[in-house]
Amino acid sequence: MRSFQHRNFKLFFISNFLSNVGGWAQRVAQDWLVLQLTHSGRELGIVTGLQFAPSLLFSVYGGSLADRLNKRKLLMITNAGSALCALLLGVLVMSHSVQLWHVYVIAVLLGTFGALDAPTRQAFTSEMVGKSDVANAVSLNSANFNAGRLVGPGLSGLLIAWFGTGPSFIFNAASYIVVLGALVAVDESALFLEKKQEFEVKSMDALRYVRARPQIMAVMATVFFMGTFGLNFQIFNALMATQIFHRGPAIYGLLGSVIAIGSLTAGIASARMDRKRGPRFIMAGAMIFGSWLAVVAWMPTFLLYLVTLPIAGFFALTTMINANSFVQNSTDAHIKGRVMGLYLLSFMGGTPFGSPLIGWMCQKIGVRETISACGAIAAGAALVISLVLKSQQAKSIQQAPQQ
Repeated sequence: MRSFQHRNFKLFFISNFLSNVGGWAQRVAQDWLVLQLTHSGRELGIVTGLQFAPSLLFSVYGGSLADRLNKRKLLMITNAGSALCALLLGVLVMSHSVQLWHVYVIAVLLGTFGALDAPTRQAFTSEMVGKSDVANAVSLNSANFNAGRLVGPGLSGLLIAWFGTGPSFIFNAASYIVVLGALVAVDESALFLEKKQEFEVKSMDALRYVRARPQIMAVMATVFFMGTFGLNFQIFNALMATQIFHRGPAIYGLLGSVIAIGSLTAGIASARMDRKRGPRFIMAGAMIFGSWLAVVAWMPTFLLYLVTLPIAGFFALTTMINANSFVQNSTDAHIKGRVMGLYLLSFMGGTPFGSPLIGWMCQKIGVRETISACGAIAAGAALVISLVLKSQQAKSIQQAPQQ
């Protein structure tokens, strides 16, 4: 908990817990709303893809803004925009005028604010705690995110069962107001601001920067395959709950909360890991996660599926926390925002294509078969990337004496 010695981080952490609860509540409500409107796994995949599509366009640009502008003020803009999106969708639902195209448009808008927010938030964490505590802060933020996931889906499932999807969106909109209040209260004099380089760094320079560092490239490639194929639990759980186990919204919300048990455990455990975890550890985690996901897909009963989900959540988040920390600690301060933009692009950039594909595959070849295939792809990709990196490192060692 050493990052809590920094007042700004503590303030931001507490406010973000409520926002995380609201965010997870909205995700569950949005997915359930789409299923109510369409009864289609394909449409569910399309909406998820639309929400992440802006990451392809704006993640790197968001990182560029984070490097150039005041991060606190930029976060205030993104949180205010996200609040308005959630409020609008809630009003449309509660006035019984919502249509599928409304969900599409709001998903794109929400994704746009999220694409600008995420790299800024990552870089702002470094400013709040300093480089020495950034790995601990990343782990605590991940624990916070998944503590919200522990509460939010279950809460949303109950709200949907009692009142419909509308109140979940209104609750999320209100949670952003708390974050805005915390950002207003941030003491900028206590931030760890490193001296900017005198030269300008363009977005393309960030790509060259990453390409010159094979370990960062390998970690980002691993994250890409995990994010595109493995970390689609919103789709997986929605279709397993409705089509395989024939359960209602409260049970769907419960599945989101149950997987967070493993994720929260991973976040807390990672916060205690002081020694640096390298690319091989990250890729090994991705292989274990993908393999376990392929097994989880074939659990014959709802109870067994419920019990095995937290293990998948544990390996998924342990891998992602260490990947995030490794990239942040391996990147120079003057280009960190843009590199984190590339990292988030690798994490979410494949989702606009992967989610509709997964939704289509679930309808064509089956839900269990699709989930199992996604796990196998994530594990297989991590293995191949690990072997390629090992080969590159061996060549570098052989060439070093000659040079």
